[in-house]
Amino acid sequence: MTKTSLYNLTLESFPYDEAKIMGKWVYKKLNFNPDTWENAPRVVREKAKEYDLSLLKILWQGLSKDGTRKFLLGLGDKNSIEAVLIESENDKRLRSTLCISSQVGCAIGCTFCHTATQGLTRHLQTSEIVGQFLTVSKWMQENVDPKYQISNIVFMGQGEPLHNFENVKKACYLLTDPLGIALSKHKVTISTSGLVPKIKQWEELPDVNVAISLHAIRNNLRSELMPINKRYQVDDLLEALRSIPVKNSRRIMYEYLLIKDLNDTQEDIDGLIENLPKKESKINIIPFNEYPESKFKRPSNEHIEWFQRSLQAAGLTCTVRETKGDDILAACGQLKTQYEKLNLPS
Repeated sequence: MTKTSLYNLTLESFPYDEAKIMGKWVYKKLNFNPDTWENAPRVVREKAKEYDLSLLKILWQGLSKDGTRKFLLGLGDKNSIEAVLIESENDKRLRSTLCISSQVGCAIGCTFCHTATQGLTRHLQTSEIVGQFLTVSKWMQENVDPKYQISNIVFMGQGEPLHNFENVKKACYLLTDPLGIALSKHKVTISTSGLVPKIKQWEELPDVNVAISLHAIRNNLRSELMPINKRYQVDDLLEALRSIPVKNSRRIMYEYLLIKDLNDTQEDIDGLIENLPKKESKINIIPFNEYPESKFKRPSNEHIEWFQRSLQAAGLTCTVRETKGDDILAACGQLKTQYEKLNLPS
């Protein structure tokens, strides 16, 4: 009989004492063999063995020259997903951010996104979402540094997280449970393309960060880039976001993929200035990451800087995301497509 994955269950599913012990060994120590849990009561070890504690299969991993590391992870049904580990220094401290997927493929159909070319196969189970964190963490501790810790999680990989709302919600509670992985809620960010009905359910989630894949402020252009805008237009999206409480000086992040000669004009700058609240907003400019067969191009560095300075001059907080992992196909869906083309052995 197939066992249920332990990672499909929140720790609240167990009595407190059992949850505390299992959380310590599985999520904090990354020890997935209950027989080796020293001083753990036999009844807890036997209870843990009733569940599947296996990790995802690493089909491929690669290290970029800039330190970005990408993982292609195999699922039990022969599908695969991608996770990207990005390291950066923040106040002279190393910040390690894992970008994870929420679906196999995606149904949103954004024209600039490589994952959109794959369509939606299925939602990821909670165990497969949390499993990305556990699998990468364990590999890094065994192969890079025994004390390696992932500090941040961003749901910015393959899929629309809010389209898989219930499983993503459960994963967020597991990731932030003090008895389990115990990430700070401020260190977890969910990015959405603008699924308005689910944004209105944001209060059901733990107090994690929200990021909006905006990419255009003009409705006609955003509808062209992101078909979801035909159903939930910019005004609907901004209105729904007002229902999310912005606490402790945190802001809503607006991701803005800057594409040459498309959404990088003065008209776009004026629209962002007019529509985004200055105190509650942070714009993250993402220069387009070109891939084979893409019809879009990356603007010049000079143009990117002009776009950023123009927004900052109007009082908007605006940063430019540093491009990472170009040499290992780090943009969403690129590695999976290349892997399938090469038909690499699993």
